[in-house]
Amino acid sequence: MDSLAVLVIGTVIIALLFDVINGFHDSANSIATVVSTQVLSPRTAVLWAAFFNFAAMFVFPAKVADTISKIVIIRPDDPVFVYVVLCGLIGAIIWDLITWWWGLPTSSSHALIGGFVGTGAAYQGLSIIHWDKVMKTVEFIPLAPLIGLVFGFAVMLALYWLFRRWRPAKIDRLFRRLQLLSAALYSLGHGGNDAQKTMGVIIALLVAAGWFDVNTELSLLDFKTAWIILSCHIAMAIGTAFGGWRIVKTMGMKITKLKPVGGFCAETAGAFTLFVATHLGIPVSTTHTITGAIIGVGATTNLSAIKWGVAARVVWAWIITIPFAALIGALSFWIIRLLHPGF
Repeated sequence: MDSLAVLVIGTVIIALLFDVINGFHDSANSIATVVSTQVLSPRTAVLWAAFFNFAAMFVFPAKVADTISKIVIIRPDDPVFVYVVLCGLIGAIIWDLITWWWGLPTSSSHALIGGFVGTGAAYQGLSIIHWDKVMKTVEFIPLAPLIGLVFGFAVMLALYWLFRRWRPAKIDRLFRRLQLLSAALYSLGHGGNDAQKTMGVIIALLVAAGWFDVNTELSLLDFKTAWIILSCHIAMAIGTAFGGWRIVKTMGMKITKLKPVGGFCAETAGAFTLFVATHLGIPVSTTHTITGAIIGVGATTNLSAIKWGVAARVVWAWIITIPFAALIGALSFWIIRLLHPGF
């Protein structure tokens, strides 16, 4: 086996490791509301979310993967681009682990995009970046939480009116059941959007290595690409099953206090946003989405119930994710360039 093959296989393994870390880091997004409302225990909730993360591969076409694979303009058969993909992954993984340790619900999607932009720019400058793909994602940094907020607010108000004559205990019992459905839908949307990001990374890698054509499309019916879809969803499900309790506390408990009906509304709003974004091929932040939805639900009762200091800390983490992941990715590339003779 030649050195390029070893590098490609090693990078695929690192990409799947990123998927595991992504699932671990973002599992809180899928389970924060259902745990904070005490509908499910954390252990049961992560298994519930992991199952639907995996099932998403049968629901969504790979439009998000196509967007990710084309962020950097890749020339087939250029081994250096394999290093660009590798260092982009390193930038995203390191930033994800740093923010997980700090308990910040940042975006693995934006970390990945930042890592790619940083390494691509370090290799050949800004001209090799597909800025239309990047800007499509950047535009959804404010849009995803805003859509989640507005939809969560609207659904919560509608349910207040529909169930205004019901006793609180009866409403609580009903929505403790319905929240299982909304949590499943949100996890389905999370798996559909996030697992595809790693698929896009692997496709870009194999194109750079000259193993795939630049127009290769992912399909479960094509054995050549089916393994990518299957392995990415398995990796995401495994990561989700391990959970991320540090971020659960921020997402589901520190921003605002939720009841089962509020959890149902937040998850439904988040699922709606993710379904639309995945259909459009836009790699959005599941973290941004569910945070906006939680704030929208909390705002229906009392704006003072929302702990804006915590929300502001989360927003700052969003803002710095792309540039810091880009910086880490670029530094990784420069280090490899220094250490690799003839690079």
